[in-house]
Amino acid sequence: MIEGAGGVLLVANRRHDGAVDWSTPGGVIDEGEGLLDGLAREVREETGLVVSRWDGLLYGIEVVAPDLGWHLRVEVHRAASVEGDLVIDDPDGIVFDAGYVAVAECDERLAQSQLWVREPLSAWLGQRWTLARDFKYHVAGSDRGSLTVSPSS
Repeated sequence: MIEGAGGVLLVANRRHDGAVDWSTPGGVIDEGEGLLDGLAREVREETGLVVSRWDGLLYGIEVVAPDLGWHLRVEVHRAASVEGDLVIDDPDGIVFDAGYVAVAECDERLAQSQLWVREPLSAWLGQRWTLARDFKYHVAGSDRGSLTVSPSS
């Protein structure tokens, strides 16, 4: 997660079905790649920004979707040192826009995002806790249009 004078950096993602949602920059860590190295690479690929130092883990997210056959683990870390200019040139073709969004406007921007994206980020922005927290979700259903996402324990 990257914060700047204008707020929180969010990226617009165009999904395979054409749907658009917003999230913090990030993505899949390549095999053999360290977590923070992979996160820095994803940020650079999606935004052109270079993160040279991370401040620590803010929260973890675990999503289990048995009907879709996948299990997702996400870690959101806070960037401590960021350089460069914002440039959108995602090699995966998913991210097509990005910008710093005022905290007061984040909920509106995240409205179309999955619950596991918007809920933890909104909670952290509202509370700014210092010890990392975990969020867990269960996804039922087999297509994006009919998924049911609920918090789990």
